[in-house]
Amino acid sequence: MQFGIFTVGDVTTDPTTGRTPSEHERITAMVTIARKAEEVGLDVFATGEHHNRPFVPSSPTTMLGYIAARTERLQLSTATTLITTNDPVKIAEDFAMLQHLAEGRVDLMLGRGNTGPVYPWFGKDIRDGLALAIENYHLLHRLWREDVVDWEGKFRTPLQSFTSTPRPLDDVPPFVWHGSIRSPEIAEQAAYYGDGFFANNIFWPKEHFQRLIGLYRQRYEHYGHGSADQAIVGLGGQVFMRKNSQDAVREFRPYFDNAPVYGHGPSLEEFTEQTPLTVGSPQQVIDKTLTFRESFGDYQRQLFLMDHAGLPLKTVLEQLDLLGEEVVPVLRKEFAALRPAHVPDAPTHASLVAARDAAVEATR
Repeated sequence: MQFGIFTVGDVTTDPTTGRTPSEHERITAMVTIARKAEEVGLDVFATGEHHNRPFVPSSPTTMLGYIAARTERLQLSTATTLITTNDPVKIAEDFAMLQHLAEGRVDLMLGRGNTGPVYPWFGKDIRDGLALAIENYHLLHRLWREDVVDWEGKFRTPLQSFTSTPRPLDDVPPFVWHGSIRSPEIAEQAAYYGDGFFANNIFWPKEHFQRLIGLYRQRYEHYGHGSADQAIVGLGGQVFMRKNSQDAVREFRPYFDNAPVYGHGPSLEEFTEQTPLTVGSPQQVIDKTLTFRESFGDYQRQLFLMDHAGLPLKTVLEQLDLLGEEVVPVLRKEFAALRPAHVPDAPTHASLVAARDAAVEATR
């Protein structure tokens, strides 16, 4: 099982000091956080994609390419790549290039995003969101698997004898996760292609996400990719830790209350009761994260959001120390002990190449 962090790259005023970092400070902090994630033994760093303030990660592949050059083991991903407003040709080429530069340590999460104005900014209509997601991924899927593509659709100009360059590393495309918080159509899409499904379950009660993940698992089996419990699932999480749980609650409360995403809404206590947010001791984080398996079944990737709401970099790095030293080693051991042998690990470039070679060998 993979453990890691994801960032939305928000530039938020620290409510305890009144200080707002510059965009440059925030961008360099994200790089520092990624390198720290590798240092403490995490598996994955994922960055969102946003084109509006107060967020800075407008070019995920640029950032991930930079991080790739400064890490050795860390899996690099996105959370999310906008399949609706990015040209699938550019996605195909950008991520294949990143794949080569990172020696295969790359996958990506596709999604529609949650910012309505981004559609007209890139010449699209938000009313076409689902149709764009379906059509654009169909093209992207082909571009990575066919050397020469002839294609015609509704939302972009046709392609005639087009070859996306560079070709994927070892002729194996990056693994794709389809991210959704509300759309059964995206769960269906992930299942159809045999891709991963990432349910960013950080905002709503678990029952909603149980239905989405249940649908994905059922349809994954329907399309012949494996049994329902072998489907590739990822989950989100949010944590803030101190050795003493009361200290954690006291320190995090002003950040929660003023957060741009969920501030000025439900109380911290209500939110922690109804969502994966855990504010407390490392043991409390372990205990709550282990319940995710009870709700959603065995899964392959757990990403935590830890650098949001104006938290200073020093505090985030302290959180990563606790996560890497006290939480993840226990979670690895416990999840591994519970997982049946037939449930796969999260795909990596090496495992995908091996599976491809085994399939070729079996046909000889």
